[in-house]
Amino acid sequence: MSAPLTIDTPELERLVALRHDLHAHPELGFEETRTAEIVAQRLEEAGITVHRGLGKTGVVGSLTVGNGSGRIALRADMDALAMPELADRPYKSTRANTMHACGHDGHTAMLLGAARHLARSRNFSGTVHFIFQPAEEGRGGAAAMIEDGFFTRFPVDRVYGLHNMPGLDVDEMAVVMGPQLASSDSWSVTFTGVGTHGAKPHLGRDPISAAGQFLTAIHTVVARVVDPLEPAVVSACALEAGDFKALNVIPDTARVAGTARAYSARVRDQLEAEIGTIARGIAQTFGVAANYQFTRRIPPVINEADTTARALAAAQSALGVARVRTSFPPSTAGDDFAFFSQDVPGCYVWLGNGPAVDGALHHNTRYDFNDDALVPGIAFWTRLVEMDLPA
Repeated sequence: MSAPLTIDTPELERLVALRHDLHAHPELGFEETRTAEIVAQRLEEAGITVHRGLGKTGVVGSLTVGNGSGRIALRADMDALAMPELADRPYKSTRANTMHACGHDGHTAMLLGAARHLARSRNFSGTVHFIFQPAEEGRGGAAAMIEDGFFTRFPVDRVYGLHNMPGLDVDEMAVVMGPQLASSDSWSVTFTGVGTHGAKPHLGRDPISAAGQFLTAIHTVVARVVDPLEPAVVSACALEAGDFKALNVIPDTARVAGTARAYSARVRDQLEAEIGTIARGIAQTFGVAANYQFTRRIPPVINEADTTARALAAAQSALGVARVRTSFPPSTAGDDFAFFSQDVPGCYVWLGNGPAVDGALHHNTRYDFNDDALVPGIAFWTRLVEMDLPA
């Protein structure tokens, strides 16, 4: 383990104040104009070259030191969620139905702290690009940055991501090779029959009965089609049909929609095919039509072996071997960091956020990023750059 990272008190206080300010002024995906400008200003203050407007509101800071040829990228997300904040705290969200409920305010402050520290210490040789990504929460920010030419403008050898994890101590990390986050895909099925009087169902074709059978049948996909050793999720999350003010009318249509999650391309293909097979089969059974749509949104996050080994060495150096887990269960949540790491070798790590109690879980109306995680996170990012791009 290297000597502990030291950040002078004024700089740390400034980072904490920044984190609180971002928490109080959350912005949704592709609306992070205020956040992006603050990030750009703080990078420029440190002498880091800034590129604005990549992927609409994304910011990339570039720092080259020495004559090393290595190039890596570190990514933080900036956006908030469309949900209310119910906990009272001095820096509570000032924007209605908008909240930093996943810790992106902390991720942003943490990466800024590391960038500024590296700009001062300059204890590496090569180029590091600091990615401040918009719209991670389902709006496609990573894909937008790549479509805007991220890898053309900022070619890199490896890319790294970090996310806070309630349940781990703030000075504890998990760095694990292989699948970390599932693919996140959406599906919908619209059953179209023939509407009729509720008292005369024999005169029509009932789409609601078809939808009900479909809801039962889709649970056999994971239970009876996917290999039991392969994790997968198929969940119906939305249902619409008929009108509660017209309870004597069988409607023409019933629509069901939901999510599908997997850790491998093969299982992802299976889920897409099997949901459609069930929808069409049930439609035929009930004499209705089925319009099936499967939308691939985010691929799985899979940590590459060599990149993970580099991240593990840095985590152990920064926090100590005993504070780094090499076995940790993957999450069925998704993260569009996957778009970066499917193009170049990548590694996505977890940093503790403290006990998962009192609303500390992600996407909870009382969640808050733990300020005590800032220094361990900055220490990891700093050691990663110094070890991956040695002076």
